[in-house]
Amino acid sequence: MGSLMEEISDEKKKLHIAMYPWFAMGHLTSYLHLSNKLAKRGHKISFFIPIKTQSKLLSFNLYPNLITFIPLHVPHVIGLPPGAETTADVPFPLLNFLMTAMDLTRPQLEASLEKLKPQFIFFDFAYWVPELACRFGIKSLHFCTISPATFGYLCRKGSECDRADDLLEPPLGFPSSSVIKFRAHEARDLAKVSSLEFGSGITFMKRQKLTIKNSDAIAYNTSKEMEGVYSDYVAQEWGKIVLLAGPVVPVPPNSVLEGEIATFLSSFEKGSVVYCAFGSECVMKIDQFQQLLLGLELTGRPFLVALKAPIGFETVESALPNGFTQRVGNRGLVCGGWVQQPLILSHDSVGCFVTHCGSGSLMEGMVNECQLVLLPNVGDQIVNARIMSNDLKVGVEVEKGNEDGLFTKEGVFKAVEAVMKEDSQLGKEIRENHKKWREFLLSEGLEDSYIDGFINKLHDLLL
Repeated sequence: MGSLMEEISDEKKKLHIAMYPWFAMGHLTSYLHLSNKLAKRGHKISFFIPIKTQSKLLSFNLYPNLITFIPLHVPHVIGLPPGAETTADVPFPLLNFLMTAMDLTRPQLEASLEKLKPQFIFFDFAYWVPELACRFGIKSLHFCTISPATFGYLCRKGSECDRADDLLEPPLGFPSSSVIKFRAHEARDLAKVSSLEFGSGITFMKRQKLTIKNSDAIAYNTSKEMEGVYSDYVAQEWGKIVLLAGPVVPVPPNSVLEGEIATFLSSFEKGSVVYCAFGSECVMKIDQFQQLLLGLELTGRPFLVALKAPIGFETVESALPNGFTQRVGNRGLVCGGWVQQPLILSHDSVGCFVTHCGSGSLMEGMVNECQLVLLPNVGDQIVNARIMSNDLKVGVEVEKGNEDGLFTKEGVFKAVEAVMKEDSQLGKEIRENHKKWREFLLSEGLEDSYIDGFINKLHDLLL
């Protein structure tokens, strides 16, 4: 009898959570990753997703018995390409129309929530969700895919952050231990984005502020050990409960490296190869693309580069600097397509990773032994780079011009050499810090501890 009562009690503790992320693959996959962690513990997930995008994520749903995809028809908005559903389908200038289209899925979401009646809905960009959730007695949780440091720096209560000068220094009350600051070109770009219309009749920054102001709580994929001072700042500044779901530690790959890249890497000594990749969305201008390659050439070290062809070029081969292939010979390999990054980073011969500082790539770099060279491109990548180079001191950022934001081949060379020289004071410090944080991220029970604590706090929100 006691066992039966315990089972009933446990069943009552199971949560039903709806997920409604921004229609971008990075957001959808982050939400699904968290969904898998929650479903592993028996919680039920209703995951709202554009109709045609379902097929792209089916294989990542590890618990189809508990995670149900609920398809949404994305209405056509004038200005959007026909059939566009996610950011992968549209260039940056058209994201405003995609956001408008997502807002227009509100009636579909409303009808489903009224029928499903979950206890929570996790969301990010749809600022109107808290009002809708409140009507049905549902708690709304702003699950933010950027770090609390980025959010705290950019999203300020008393400023719209539409002036570059506002962003050159951190906001009042920002952690005094932090050395995060923006350079002139970064502040200009981010101020411009903040004031852009993002959905019909609302700016990007206004949307963010309404989202956090009206939600019942905020959550981040990070740990107190790595970003506790920033999550505490956000909680205090906005008067909100902040939940931490723990860092997203990559699962070791169970496949093997194949083809030309495997052959290339196997021909070099342990820790000698510089690997460079900037994710699936970064498209560089030709001058910076070539400066990067020339900087890697300057190191005299073997290197593997995986980048998209620069703006105006169809292939990476057609954009290579004059004479580059002849000069580097067999010690350089430049690829323009998808590569097996986790397997590359774990290869014995890879000793350095030049990254754009996307959160996923950074975590993949942190759990491996290769040293980090930081070359951020946009938005949260900039803050990620400052945390890694200044707070955690696990990498070196490539120098850029304060006004124009351009880097040189000499800057790339200097950063790579700084992390690769084991006998220098800086090199030693970076290696020791990287080792410490790598051990932390791979420590037994870390993920379970954070998720269990996360779930307990969700239950507290229902009281």
